[in-house]
Amino acid sequence: MSRDRFCELPGKGKLCYRSYGVEGAPAVLLIVGLGLQLTYWPQALIAGLVAQGLRVITLDNRDSGRSFFTDVAPPTTLQQFLRKRTPGYDLGDMANDVIGLMDDLQLQAAHVVGMSMGGMIAQTLAARYPQRIRTLTSIFSTTGSLRVGQPALKALLQLLRRPPRSEKESVRDYVDIMRLIGSTLEWNEPVLREYAQLAWQRGGGEASNLGTARQIGAIINSADRTEELQRIRCRTLVIHGEKDLMVATSGGYATAAAIRGSNLVLLPGMGHDFPARLSTTLLSLLTGHLR
Repeated sequence: MSRDRFCELPGKGKLCYRSYGVEGAPAVLLIVGLGLQLTYWPQALIAGLVAQGLRVITLDNRDSGRSFFTDVAPPTTLQQFLRKRTPGYDLGDMANDVIGLMDDLQLQAAHVVGMSMGGMIAQTLAARYPQRIRTLTSIFSTTGSLRVGQPALKALLQLLRRPPRSEKESVRDYVDIMRLIGSTLEWNEPVLREYAQLAWQRGGGEASNLGTARQIGAIINSADRTEELQRIRCRTLVIHGEKDLMVATSGGYATAAAIRGSNLVLLPGMGHDFPARLSTTLLSLLTGHLR
């Protein structure tokens, strides 16, 4: 197990990260999705990448976990529903945080793997910092176009519930949403509960709810990024689940269509999560791509 470490981003605050493997090995940055924390990445996946001779770095995005929280006003529920831009930050600012971490760790270049919103951040990195990104892997993510990758109505309604006010409510809400958007291949409630409990203890409460809303604001503020994605030239792998009710499969198709020469892999039975049953498949896809 790695421990939480902190990197000071000048003028912003501390970014929390963990590092696995040999420091001089080729680095892989794993970037999580909306409201999630670095503890979300399956340990089996991390260990598998390290066994392949890679250094794996996970991080809490701004406004989540143990990283710094901003003080920008989050978009209201109505503003989120109407996709109204607000004065907060955008995905480019979140990508800049990752570059700040790379600079602090003296990483000239790294492989980048992002899931969901983390996929959007990873795409932004590959488009804006081509010299810093070796390969891009975008997992169940999308382009920002409102015509693709939209959540199913029942998933959207679940997200618009009153934010949890206790650990018990937070765990309940997380299990409920994963029951809806998770893979159909398996159901492991104890694992879901364990993640949600730890997430609440690492950075729960009112701050976490506001932080997730600010991250939604960042996605909205970035709008349709298709044109920017067309500038990406690094080797790109796009992975999407065929049963994804949070980011419709059309988001994966659109991402692959926008990035020249990318490879698209659709996984049957996979939803908006990493079921243990697919660990070997995901590891095989990633290691083949990162080589």
